[in-house]
Amino acid sequence: MEYTVKKLAAMAKVSPRTLRYYDEIGLLKPARINSSGYRIYGEREVDRLQQILFYRALGIELAEIIQILDAPGFDSLTALKSHREQLLLKKKQIDDLINTVTRTIESKEGKKTMEDHEKFKGFIQNKIDENEDLYGEEIREKYGAEAVDKSNAQFKNMSPEKYNEFVGLEESILTLLTEVTRLGSIDSPEGEELARLHKQWITLAWGSTNPDAHRGLVRMYTEDQRFKEYYESKAGKNSAELLKQSVLKFIR
Repeated sequence: MEYTVKKLAAMAKVSPRTLRYYDEIGLLKPARINSSGYRIYGEREVDRLQQILFYRALGIELAEIIQILDAPGFDSLTALKSHREQLLLKKKQIDDLINTVTRTIESKEGKKTMEDHEKFKGFIQNKIDENEDLYGEEIREKYGAEAVDKSNAQFKNMSPEKYNEFVGLEESILTLLTEVTRLGSIDSPEGEELARLHKQWITLAWGSTNPDAHRGLVRMYTEDQRFKEYYESKAGKNSAELLKQSVLKFIR
């Protein structure tokens, strides 16, 4: 079956303007242009649009989607299985949070009791799941499944006080890293403090740490593009490199 821009947009619940833009940037070209000048889309384009919308739902930028879909080895079935796994993970994360909210409501209404640490269970599990999804394969290969599982268990069983400390440390690290990035050098009291805070943060997450493991982690911050993009989005260009340098210099 074939579709005009208007019909395909209505079926996919996107705007006609979106489809025209996808055509302009080379993300979704029509199968042909008819004699009246209208874009016409066929089954192949419909399937590609579905893939695009799956990737968009997962927060992937358009430029990256083009690279993924146009890669020589791209396989649509493999991609669909990957989408399903990631969507199931997101569903689990949402279910965990809903369960935490429900139990909190029941506690407020006097129907059930709720320990303080349970109030954070959904948030902590959500963080664990996100980290597993993004970095699980790499860190398990680097540190071993047993060490990662132990770290996850440590993190999951954090007390409310420790969890709040962990979140506060993360915010302090990003604030200080932004300042170090502005200065452009770790050779300052701020650079040394950054390494100290990061060690404290990692120790909370892992339960313990050692200098070699800590240095191995921060090397991943520049070797893995996802880590690099995360820190640079929070603290500015070259921030991942500066964080790595501070830990390598000041943690012994």
